[in-house]
Amino acid sequence: MRSIIDILDLSVAELDELLAVATDIIAQPDQYRDACAHKKLATLFFEPSTRTRLSFEAAMYELGGNVLSVTGGATSSVAKGESIADTAKTVSCYADIIAMRHPKEGAALVAARNASIPVINAGDGGHCHPTQTLADLLTIYREKGGFDGLTIGLCGDLKFGRTVHSLINAMSRYHNIRFILVSPQELKLPSYVKNDTLKKYGLPYTQTTDLQELLPEMDVLYMTRVQRERFFNEEDYLRLKDTYILTPDKLRNAKQDLCIMHPLPRVNEISVAIDDDPRACYFKQVLNGKYMRMALILKLLKEAAL
Repeated sequence: MRSIIDILDLSVAELDELLAVATDIIAQPDQYRDACAHKKLATLFFEPSTRTRLSFEAAMYELGGNVLSVTGGATSSVAKGESIADTAKTVSCYADIIAMRHPKEGAALVAARNASIPVINAGDGGHCHPTQTLADLLTIYREKGGFDGLTIGLCGDLKFGRTVHSLINAMSRYHNIRFILVSPQELKLPSYVKNDTLKKYGLPYTQTTDLQELLPEMDVLYMTRVQRERFFNEEDYLRLKDTYILTPDKLRNAKQDLCIMHPLPRVNEISVAIDDDPRACYFKQVLNGKYMRMALILKLLKEAAL
C-alpha cells in the first residue's frame, strides 16, 4: 500500500505528473467533480491546523468525496491511551485514505506501517511536511515557469521548520539550484539536512544572519515563523521571534519578479503592507495547496485500486 511520508517518496517524474494534474484541475475543475465519488478521506489532526486540514477536506469535497475528521487528541481514543498503530488500523475500517498530522516525528510512518489504506503525512513534528512542499512547488512553477537555475532564499526558523527541510529535499533534485540560508545562529539548518542533501549532492549554499545583504540575489524568498510550539523555554522564543520582519523598505533592492512565500501562519515575519505587492505569493500558496492535494489524493487512490 503506497503512502507519502516524505517528499522524497515521490520521484521527480511523479512530481511533474502531480504538477500537470493540478494544472489541469485549475483549468478544468468540472472534469474532476466526481473523481472520488463514494470515497472517504479521514483527517487525523493531533496538532492545531487551519490551512492544511481545511485544504485536505476541501480537496476531497471538490473531488466528490466525503470526509471523516478527528481534530485534537482529546476528541479521540488517543486520549484514552490508544496507540497510533491501533488508531491507524481502526480508521482503515472506515475510510479509503488518511491525512495525518502529529506533533511527534515519525508518527505518520508508524500509521502508514499499520494502516491498510494510503496515509499522507500532513506534518510530523519538526520532521517534514510533504504536501506543503507540493503547494510550494506548484507556486514556484506557476510564478517562475520552472525550477532550474533558481536561487532560493530560506529565512527564519531553519532548525525546526519542517516545510524548509522538505522544500530543500525537493528542490535539490532540480538543476543549478542555489540556496541562501538566513537565520539566527540558534536556528540554523540542522547538520543532517546539510550533510544528507546539500553536501551530498554538491549544492551551493550560503549561510548568513543578514537577510538584506543577499536579498537582491534571490529569485524566491521563503519566510518562516519562529515556532513557539517547538521551543523548550519561553525566554528563547521571545528573544528570537522577531529577528526577521520583511517590510516594503527592505524589498527596495529585491528583484522585481521575486516570489515571496510563507507556509503560514505568519506572526510578524511579513508586514501586512506587503500583501498588495504583486510579488507576495503566500495566499496563492494556500490555494495551490488544495490543487496539489487533490492531485495527490487522486494518485494514491488510483494506485490503491490497482
